[in-house]
Amino acid sequence: MVGTGVRAGVEWLASVAPDPAACRWEWERNPQGVALLPAGRRWDVLILPGELGYPTLDVLTRLIDRPGPVLSCFGEARMGFLVQPGTAARWIGTGVRGVGLGTWIVVPYPGRAAGGVRWLIPPDGSGTLTDAALLELAMHEAAAAAVRPDLGGDRDRGGGGAEV
Repeated sequence: MVGTGVRAGVEWLASVAPDPAACRWEWERNPQGVALLPAGRRWDVLILPGELGYPTLDVLTRLIDRPGPVLSCFGEARMGFLVQPGTAARWIGTGVRGVGLGTWIVVPYPGRAAGGVRWLIPPDGSGTLTDAALLELAMHEAAAAAVRPDLGGDRDRGGGGAEV
């Protein structure tokens, strides 16, 4: 039996498909099936390299209860954060790829892994997306912690001088 959150997530995702009924049918009949869905209608996707994406997700989940939907590839090389439509066109950032209007993404059924992708945070059907400004702040914090692990700990080290 499919839960109401999963069903709502399926409906929300399928609503952007060229043929929503065919999309739902494929997902329900083929557990390993994926859908190719257009970005830019209900969401854009910001794709981060995994080495930045996972720490960024950790920061986000410390800041808010539940970020918007997040996809990951099986190789853990990339993560996709669903953000407001139009974000990809305005996004400027090294190593982060924006996927928006005129592009398509591979999407598994919520809660399943298929076609090399899986949901780390599946859509719940509410339309909740990750705020791009908050995502950017979380990326900066995650990147800073990766470069300077001491930034996350005790900052008062005495001496007042900068560490090299």
